[in-house]
Amino acid sequence: MDIGNKIKQLRYKAGLTQEQLAAKLGISAQSVSKWETAVTMPDITLLPLLASELGVTIDDLFDLTTDQRLKRIEKRIDLEEEFPSDVFKEYELFLKNQLEENEDKTKILSLLAHLYHHRIEADARRVSKLAREAIMRNPEQKKCQWLLQKAEGAHIWDWNVANHTEVIDFYKKVIENDAQEPKTPMPYYEVMDNLIADHRTKEAEKYLEIYKTLPAHKPFLIPVYKASIALAEYDVAKADGIMESAMKDFSDNSGFLFETAQYYARKCEYEKAIGYYERSWATDEKPRFTDTLHAIAIIYEILGNYAQAVKTYDRMINCIKEEWGYNDGDAAVVEVERTKRRLQDMQASK
Repeated sequence: MDIGNKIKQLRYKAGLTQEQLAAKLGISAQSVSKWETAVTMPDITLLPLLASELGVTIDDLFDLTTDQRLKRIEKRIDLEEEFPSDVFKEYELFLKNQLEENEDKTKILSLLAHLYHHRIEADARRVSKLAREAIMRNPEQKKCQWLLQKAEGAHIWDWNVANHTEVIDFYKKVIENDAQEPKTPMPYYEVMDNLIADHRTKEAEKYLEIYKTLPAHKPFLIPVYKASIALAEYDVAKADGIMESAMKDFSDNSGFLFETAQYYARKCEYEKAIGYYERSWATDEKPRFTDTLHAIAIIYEILGNYAQAVKTYDRMINCIKEEWGYNDGDAAVVEVERTKRRLQDMQASK
């Protein structure tokens, strides 16, 4: 059914004349008539109010299938920085209903989690802005310091808060309960990363030995994890030796070059890290994720080279547009543009 017939049907169901619906929308009855006869389409800005007056969701107006609605939600999460409250509630209710009706529970749970995370990110930006302003006015605002840590992922000094015990235990259970064949390596990465972050290296070694036996394991990650374990044990010479030796076998592997750059970035050997990031970027297949360029930009910012950081963010924007098909105004582009402007301001104030 086209949208004109759908509007007409819903208008009848709501007991409204064309004139009454038009008055509620602040338009002429002629406009409603043109919609219903498929002469014109409703302006996109009117859709939320139109749907509300007809007692349906925006997606209901277009008679989208369940799969189309799921794809629409996924795409909007990807493209928009924030949803109006009515759109969020509409999607939340739809997904919760799908938990009962849809056979693909994993997909629905994942999409619902992404929806909530999308709202978290929008709220975190507000928290960050307000907390920063409060701290600038009064640096002793301890509560706001804590909020800033939560909103921006800043380091927390207290071990009892900063340790990763709960997430480690969760991923251990995931590994224990994994009934898939062949076994997925994903939970092993999570458990090893968090164990190493907490310097629980003996446990990390145990999971690395199991990881090596998985059919889907990545050989180049084995020396990377061995070096990370050595670094967590404060044996820098051993860690360096592992990475240098592995370079002989994986010098053309984009993934290994990226992890090597990560390794040197953690050691604050920034020039070396940039070199490996650039090599990884040059050898990676398109479309490329922008993590590599983001890391380079952060290093330039740390070094106070704001001009190079800005240029690197320009490279990110070009990649997002040319290799991934995003446009100005899409969330991915807006986020990078926001960071670029912040650095331009810092450069101007030097």
